[in-house]
Amino acid sequence: MTKIYAIANQKGGVGKTTTVVNLAAYLGGRGLRTLIIDIDPQGNATSGLGFNKYEIEHSTYDVLLEEGDVKKFALTQVEFQLDLLPANPDLAGAEIELVNVIGREYRLQKALELINGRYDYILMDCPPSLSLLTLNALTAASDGILIPVQCEYLALEGLTQLAQTIELVQKYLNPQLEIRGVIMTMYDARTNLSRQVVHEVRNHFKERVFRTIIPRNIRLSEAPSYGQPINFYAPNSPGAIAYQLLTAELLKGDQEKKPV
Repeated sequence: MTKIYAIANQKGGVGKTTTVVNLAAYLGGRGLRTLIIDIDPQGNATSGLGFNKYEIEHSTYDVLLEEGDVKKFALTQVEFQLDLLPANPDLAGAEIELVNVIGREYRLQKALELINGRYDYILMDCPPSLSLLTLNALTAASDGILIPVQCEYLALEGLTQLAQTIELVQKYLNPQLEIRGVIMTMYDARTNLSRQVVHEVRNHFKERVFRTIIPRNIRLSEAPSYGQPINFYAPNSPGAIAYQLLTAELLKGDQEKKPV
C-alpha cells in the first residue's frame, strides 16, 4: 500500500517545500519508490528539483481539472531517484476553475486511487493557505498530515488555525485524516526562543512531535537555487544529517504502525 502524506501549514515560510524535497530524496535514496506532488502554484518543489516551471507543459493542473493520468504527467528525476508531478503557471488558475466542478475536493484523491501501489510514498507540497488545492491534498492524504513548524514567535498560533482546518476536513471530507507528526524546523540552538517554541509545541502535541529537529542551516537554504536536494548538494551538512534522521524516524514509525 502506498503511504500518502500532505505536508501542510497555513503559515508560510516554515519549511514545507524543504521538508518535502529532502524527505523524498532520502526515501528515494533508500530504494523506496517516491512521488512528490507539487500542488502549490508557487512551484517551489518543482524548481527545487531543477525543473523550470515555466517550461513544463503538463502539471498537477491537468490532473485536477482534466482528470489527467498521474503516470503520464509525472516527471522522473533519475539522479535523485524520485518522480515529480510538477506545478506550472496553469495551477494558479485552478482554484477559480475548480469552484464549479462537482466533487471538486476529491479530484486528487480519485487520481491517486488509480496509482495505488505504484509508489511506496507520495508526498504532497501544499500551498500556505486553506484553499481548494490544500483541501484536495488533505482529502487525499490517506496516511495523515506532516506539519513543519518554524521555531519562531507565534508558531502555536498558526498551528491552532491548522488544527481547526483539520477538524473541518475530518468532519466533511476525510474522517481518517490525522496528524502524523509535527516537524520542528529552522531551530537555532543559540536562542532561548527556539528552545521555548520546541518546549511549547511538545507540550501541546506530545508524542506527535518528531524527535528529530531540523536546524537553521545555510546549506538547506542554498540547495533549492541549485536545483538539488540536500543529500546531493551538501550531504555532510547539519541539515542533511537532520533530514536523514527524520527519514529514518518516519520510516520506523510507519513500520511500527503507531504514532511517532
